[in-house]
Amino acid sequence: MKNPFSYFKTSPEIIRLAVMLHVRFPLSLRNVEDLLHERGIDVSHETIRYWWNRFGPMFAREIRKHRVRSHKGYRQWQWHLDEVFVKINGKAFYLWRAVDHQGEVLEAFVSKKRDKRAALKFLRKAVKRFGQPKTIVTDKLQSYGAALKDLGLSSCHEFGGRKNNRAENSHQPFRRREKIMQKFRRSSSLQKFASIHASVYNHFNQDRHLNKRQTFKENRSSAMAEWKMLLAV
Repeated sequence: MKNPFSYFKTSPEIIRLAVMLHVRFPLSLRNVEDLLHERGIDVSHETIRYWWNRFGPMFAREIRKHRVRSHKGYRQWQWHLDEVFVKINGKAFYLWRAVDHQGEVLEAFVSKKRDKRAALKFLRKAVKRFGQPKTIVTDKLQSYGAALKDLGLSSCHEFGGRKNNRAENSHQPFRRREKIMQKFRRSSSLQKFASIHASVYNHFNQDRHLNKRQTFKENRSSAMAEWKMLLAV
């Protein structure tokens, strides 16, 4: 494997740190620049933008590979699907999200419409990557039912108001990031960031409220150690 950090004067450790700060926390590029400056690292926010655009998808891909291998075909899965309205240059777009029963974001997909065609494309992408779940919970949007019928998954479908709170709550971290970033200017930028943010969020989400303090600290240290080894050659 070719070293992806070749020809970069900055060390991989600093690049990983900058990308993690920008994606994991609700920080702007200039906020990350200031935090790095506090540590004696002098880089501009445009350099950080370049790093995150170049390495962000690569880091997310590495994380996703590991999780897909460990989760694919897990038949006891319960998926929660929901979509949220996002405005780009005055036009309405929809960010579809699939979340499992443990709160892990499985798939993020951007579309212009909220119809059967968009739902079908979203579901096919998720099922191809992770396999068929035991149950799929949605709201009452009819596009889900029509798409699941075409895929032969109607028997897995459940819908209802409060049943889908898991998916609705998963939009909150993204909404905080959207506000900090002052929204998005292109749908491709939204798709890219949503996918990377989902992978990084999954990697560092340790269910703090469900674990004992010692367990949480061990899991957090393990996640950080794995992050520091991403794309290591």
